[in-house]
Amino acid sequence: MQRPTYGQSPPLHHPVPQHVSTVPQLRSPPPPVPQSGSQPTYSSSPYQQQGGASGNVFGAYGQFMNDPTAQVAAQFGQTAFKHGQEYVEQNFNRYVNVNALKHYFNVTNTYVINKLFLVLFPWRHKPWSRKQAVGPNGQEGWYLPPRDDVNSPDMYIPVMAIVTYVLLSTVVAGLGGKFQPELLGLTATTVLVIVLVEIMALKLGCYLLGISNDSQLYDLIAYSGYKFVGIIVTVAVAELANGGQGTGGWVGWSVFLYTFLANSLFLMRSLKYVLLPESAHGSAGPIQTGDVRSKRNQRTQFLFFYSYVVQLLFMWILTRP
Repeated sequence: MQRPTYGQSPPLHHPVPQHVSTVPQLRSPPPPVPQSGSQPTYSSSPYQQQGGASGNVFGAYGQFMNDPTAQVAAQFGQTAFKHGQEYVEQNFNRYVNVNALKHYFNVTNTYVINKLFLVLFPWRHKPWSRKQAVGPNGQEGWYLPPRDDVNSPDMYIPVMAIVTYVLLSTVVAGLGGKFQPELLGLTATTVLVIVLVEIMALKLGCYLLGISNDSQLYDLIAYSGYKFVGIIVTVAVAELANGGQGTGGWVGWSVFLYTFLANSLFLMRSLKYVLLPESAHGSAGPIQTGDVRSKRNQRTQFLFFYSYVVQLLFMWILTRP
């Protein structure tokens, strides 16, 4: 046997081992070496190169916003919204004085706490007169906002009390197994009707007695809603004391009597400056001394009737089991 000469290939008749593959193995080229001062680049999938799902979304959004048609549509929508808002404000201001209404929602947390305490415990509170300030143009007779005067009426507490009462009534009905889907709307409608009837009766009484001032309607609306504070306390305490059996029982009636008397005294003291104005001028002109005394007696009787009789009727309707 001859030895192969160095530099020559082995004989062709040598067998190829079975475990050696004749297909050449392909290897990926080594990654490029980053140059100095440059950031290394990494290979990524096509999905990652597009930024994933978020990249596709933001890319499509950017293309949409760059579309001239989309820009015109967006500008048209903003213009239509602006004109619609101006139209609503103009028509709303015909019936509601927005600037005057903002005065009644100018409250703070301290005022709300003190006002709730005053409504529930009015027995030793003094004084009851509202604080006055000079108006923006130097006018006199302007009252301080609620945040600066605890005796000033507000609408934040009445609105929140009405909403709380509606929700509390449905919760109590659910605890007693009497909840129905339409109960929420029925309770809200009942409250709205009672408030409207009360305001209409007050306005009628003020008209017949010749009582008028600029903020009379808003003051009456605010004061008519304070009774819901006592109603909420009555319903909650009676429900806890009776174990979910309703607002009846001696506990419920005792709390009802207390909250009714507290609310009546609060209205008597507060509405005195609305229904019994210090001015001796009625609706048209000066009133004689005898007429002043007679008018004042009539207004006092009307205030007593509203604070005790009317409030007793409405509070009993809203707290009955």
